[in-house]
Amino acid sequence: MRAAALVLAGFAALSAAEAPKIDLTLKDATGQKVRLRDLRGKPVVVNFWATWCVPCNSEMPMLVDFEKQYAARGVQFIAASLDEDKTKAKIPGFVAKYKVDFPVWYGATADDLDHLKLGEAVPATLFLDPDGHAAARILGQARAEEVKERLEWLTGDRTSAPPQAVVKHLEK
Repeated sequence: MRAAALVLAGFAALSAAEAPKIDLTLKDATGQKVRLRDLRGKPVVVNFWATWCVPCNSEMPMLVDFEKQYAARGVQFIAASLDEDKTKAKIPGFVAKYKVDFPVWYGATADDLDHLKLGEAVPATLFLDPDGHAAARILGQARAEEVKERLEWLTGDRTSAPPQAVVKHLEK
């Protein structure tokens, strides 16, 4: 049984190494292009949200707390907004209300969610390993224990079995 676990662990590592690296190009608050590939070398958590999304408003304080806990361990958090022209003026107020100190990127779309296999709705959270591979996804409002489990794995030695790759809290 132990040999089978080692074979599976080796297969998972090989699969992750062969998996494509995730990239996304959006804009920061000043309109400058920002890219996920520029963050390689550290674990990254990208949370897709919108000001009008009720679960996003509930989830953001938890993510702000986790960012404070894990920044010293090298984790970079990104808040990628799906607000469109009609609502993007509300982003600074949202950021101030929840004291979001990590980068906020503008211009995310439903196509980005689809391309990154994050479903069709926000909130959605993508966890990247330091090499830029998708390590986990949470579709829908994340639970604290789910986020912590993924952050602990990403910031640990990653020799144990990875957490569940996809958690779905939304039904089609």
